[in-house]
Amino acid sequence: MELTGRVIVVTGAARGIGRALAIRLASERPKAVVVVDLDGEGARAVADEINATAMRCDVANETDVKRLVARVESEHGRIDIFCSNAGIAVGGGPEASNDDWQRIWEVNLMAHVYVARHVLPAMLARKDGYIVGTVSAAGLLNHFFAAPYGVTKAAALSFFEWLAIVHGDEGIRVSCLCPQGVKTDMLEAERERLRINFLTAGALEPEVVADAVVKGIAAERFLILPHPEVAEYFRRKAEDYDRWLRGMRRLRANLLSTAN
Repeated sequence: MELTGRVIVVTGAARGIGRALAIRLASERPKAVVVVDLDGEGARAVADEINATAMRCDVANETDVKRLVARVESEHGRIDIFCSNAGIAVGGGPEASNDDWQRIWEVNLMAHVYVARHVLPAMLARKDGYIVGTVSAAGLLNHFFAAPYGVTKAAALSFFEWLAIVHGDEGIRVSCLCPQGVKTDMLEAERERLRINFLTAGALEPEVVADAVVKGIAAERFLILPHPEVAEYFRRKAEDYDRWLRGMRRLRANLLSTAN
């Protein structure tokens, strides 16, 4: 899809990957970029930087998402590309609190469901639209230090697959962004929590990830992999699941042995 003249919405855009996405997409001469975040002031700062529109939205609240979509369609006529980027991280396993499990489920999965529920009708009527979901390599390969994160990202990947299968012949394009480490506040918080340099060595700048998204949209590629090695890891997982599980156990043990 060409980006010139398009109306583009980016959620979770006050910082990190979302901020880089909004700035990068704004350079492609779109009709409008709408910068969305729960942090309304942060969204406004990014929007001011790129001459865009800022809107506050809690993507885990369907009423907020419905209101967001309606406002963008009213002010700009349509939504061509919706980058459903907002996400959170929760560590641990089944011992993580019910509140944490519920919150990450709402943000990392249900927010995408709400977005699709409210942007698809107009896109399907036009037979034209693009949804880009920020998932994670964890959606393909799990995350052995964060079950809530890995589980919700895998669920999000499955949902976007469903959208691509069911609506791909109706003019709806879908992409999933699945990076490994990205130099964001989320990665730094995880490093501090674990005291392990997990995914930091090969971490990319958000701007590199945003550039990969622009190329992925141009190619209308479902999987956008800023870390190309993720495709090889995913292939190995599919070829021999048990061997892959053993390898993941070894990697986890090795990382834990280096914890400071």
